[in-house]
Amino acid sequence: MTSCLIVELGFIGYADAFELQKRVVAARKADAIGDVLLLCEHPHVITLGRSGKRENLLASERVLAQKGVEFHATNRGGDITYHGPGQIVGYPVIQLAAIRRDVVWYVRMLEEVMIRTCADFGIVARREEGKTGAWIDPPGKEKAKDSPPRARSSQSSGNSQGAAAEKIGAIGVHISRWVTSHGFAFNVATDLRYFELIVPCGITERKATSLEKVLGRAVKRNEAAPKLVEHFGDVFGREPRQATREELFAALERFEREQQPVAVPA
Repeated sequence: MTSCLIVELGFIGYADAFELQKRVVAARKADAIGDVLLLCEHPHVITLGRSGKRENLLASERVLAQKGVEFHATNRGGDITYHGPGQIVGYPVIQLAAIRRDVVWYVRMLEEVMIRTCADFGIVARREEGKTGAWIDPPGKEKAKDSPPRARSSQSSGNSQGAAAEKIGAIGVHISRWVTSHGFAFNVATDLRYFELIVPCGITERKATSLEKVLGRAVKRNEAAPKLVEHFGDVFGREPRQATREELFAALERFEREQQPVAVPA
């Protein structure tokens, strides 16, 4: 099985992570490195996708500054979203042409990774027709008192009870020459009050949720991250291989040195 490097970046600013993604994408396009999944956590930041609407940002620049929230316009798909502490952000940089040349399928599979991760915690997550991401019915909307929660089929969508599902995982991707960047954000212990600064993903009257909120207990990042990695490998047919930041940087620096033009004496 083809391997995929799993690189934990830890707590990193959004701009720094974006610049690193660009370096990894360039190396992946040149086949200088294999597939990579970057995992990280961002300080408070709101990002706007290339198809997003600025009016979905509900807070002024002054309010954002007071709350210590950055704002960045990005080249990913999708509308507006929030990233912050307690959220696992995954940036897959993979050569999709080697797996399946299908952007919609790719997005559905990122949803599948988060749906399966929720199932590991006994939470029923699903897709919502016409809305990207992983969704959960709020407490009391789906009752199963006599049986434990079960994961629905990965193909299930819609809500027969008409409840307003809450979003636990968001997706926004960019693909160039079939190499992916940006990715998914999975709410583990996220402070959900920050989502009140935006219309999440441009969808009104919908709320965000988190593992902690649904489970009613504290959830550590290291409870969820390995499950996301495992399911990512299964869904995309890749063998996860842990690598350090230093190993990744060394590989990028080798590639970038080779790309530098050789000085020709005058």
